[in-house]
Amino acid sequence: MAREFIWLECTECGERNYRVEKETRGTERLELKKYCRKLRKHTVHKESRKK
Repeated sequence: MAREFIWLECTECGERNYRVEKETRGTERLELKKYCRKLRKHTVHKESRKK
């Protein structure tokens, strides 16, 4: 199994708020609506690789 940790980054402020484990083979980029602590509201978070 090819699993990897990825970060979920807020699309509005750019803050990386969540780290999740994901299957990497044959999957699309993750996009979820999660809570952003900086903006104090729910926003869309997209997958970003750890730099």
